[in-house]
Amino acid sequence: MKTPFTDGYDRQFLIDTMMGPNAMRITEELAGELPITPGMRILDLGCGTGISSILLAEKYGATVFAADLWISPTENAERFARAGLDTTIIPLWVDATKDIPFAHDYFDMIVSVDAYQYFGGNETMLTRLLPFVKKGGVIAVVVPGFIGNYDEGNLPKEVEPFWAPDWYFHSCNWWKALWEKEPGIKITSLREMDCCQKAWDEFMECPMAQEKMIPIMEEGAGNYFNLIQIVGQKN
Repeated sequence: MKTPFTDGYDRQFLIDTMMGPNAMRITEELAGELPITPGMRILDLGCGTGISSILLAEKYGATVFAADLWISPTENAERFARAGLDTTIIPLWVDATKDIPFAHDYFDMIVSVDAYQYFGGNETMLTRLLPFVKKGGVIAVVVPGFIGNYDEGNLPKEVEPFWAPDWYFHSCNWWKALWEKEPGIKITSLREMDCCQKAWDEFMECPMAQEKMIPIMEEGAGNYFNLIQIVGQKN
């Protein structure tokens, strides 16, 4: 899938702000399959440095609530202001595992890119999030994972030396089985994304990736990585 907005964006800005595989490119591919309209209220949950929020606000004209636990909302507010988006992106500090500070039925959509795996790999998170989405609204997440049904006891030899439980990598089948346990949402899309290789390659240019990720990729572990898109509609 083509991602022209990301292709034309300031490359140095992206290198300086990426915290994992290029979240702007991932979000652009994801958003191309979502019913986003100008002014729509979107919660970007686990937004990191907000490059996913910038894409949603600037390309689609959405009103974005950029929520993160680790990146200061003040830092993000300054970044959004420099991009001329301080009136359309609202930066917030949110811990998704605790009380979520929003009204019920408030958001048209919840998006989470390269973050949901840290707090959503359980049977309770979808149940917690659904009340904040309007009826018929969408929850759309992208998580890094494995191309096969690998787990801690069954890893490719290239992955095994580097594996740690806090990777939270699972397969498409694993995520499908988890989401199907929640009766309040219907899965409308679950697939491996096209931009996986490019998004990871771009992250390899970032200082954050130099120490840990480059050795992992050089040993071939990346051949088993994918990016998994999961979209569901609230019943």
